[in-house]
Parts: sequence; C-alpha cells; structure tokens
Amino acid sequence: MKASVSEKEEQKTAQKLCIILSKGSLDMVYPAFILASTGATMGMEVHVFFTFWGLDAIVKGKVNNLKISAVGNPSLGLPSILGVLPGMTSMVTNMMTKKFKELKVPTVYELIKQAKEMGVKLHACSTTMSAMGIKESDLIPEVDDVVGATTFLSLAEGGQVLFI
Repeated sequence: MKASVSEKEEQKTAQKLCIILSKGSLDMVYPAFILASTGATMGMEVHVFFTFWGLDAIVKGKVNNLKISAVGNPSLGLPSILGVLPGMTSMVTNMMTKKFKELKVPTVYELIKQAKEMGVKLHACSTTMSAMGIKESDLIPEVDDVVGATTFLSLAEGGQVLFI
C-alpha cells in the first residue's frame, strides 16, 4: 500500500529536527541539547540555530559559565521577590550545577561535544553576531558555520522546528 502525500510529509518531518535556541540560560540550553542528542540518536538530521542570548552557549568563555535566573521562575519554590536579591542568581546556579554533578549529568560543553559526535549541526546567527559584536573566532570549534535566517530556514524546510 502506498503512503499518501500527508503521510510522506509526516515521515519527512519526523526525520529532521531543527531547534532555534534564543535563550542562553541553563534551563533553556540543557533541554535544547537533550532534544538534539535524542533526535540524533533516533536517526534524525538535527540542526541547532543559535540566536540572541542562545549564542552564549557557543561562545568561548561563556559556554562554561551559563546561569539560571531566580527572577520570575516559580518552579524554584522561592518567592519571586527573593530573586532580585544580590547573589541569588549565583546561588541558584550553584545549586543546579551541584545537583547535576551529583546526578552525573554532563556539563553543557560536554553535551555539545556529545551532540557533535552524533552528527548534530550547529549554526550561529550572523545577524545576531554582528549586532552583539561577536566574531567567528569567539565561537567554540564545534560550531559548523555562521549563517543567516534565510539559510537556516532553507535547512529547516520539511523538518520539525522547535523554538527555545
């Protein structure tokens, strides 16, 4: 029995995952790379496009220093007003980092390296890099290229796109 056009489209979509990472906090970068690695493990073609603060995940000197904000994060179990106190971001970041270490969760940079080993392609946004004064030499070596939105959207054609 032949697959219908819509079934073929669904199969094509299921074979490609494209993630737009616009946030550079730990609680956004971890899910992006967990999804990217999982997709690659499932045999999907996976692309991650880093724009705005998401670029922090692939900039030398920043990738190992990502934070998690205590402000406006109700899942932390802290009153929001406490998030504005000096040192709260560092405290929450240290708590999360310590917990992840205890659970043997890889660091962000380790996740990036694992994703690359699985074939995940990493693309930095040229427009955002220009706006933020980031040079190509500032990027970690795992980045495949620097592209604009048009190129990324062409790469994403026919795939499932997630915006984080």
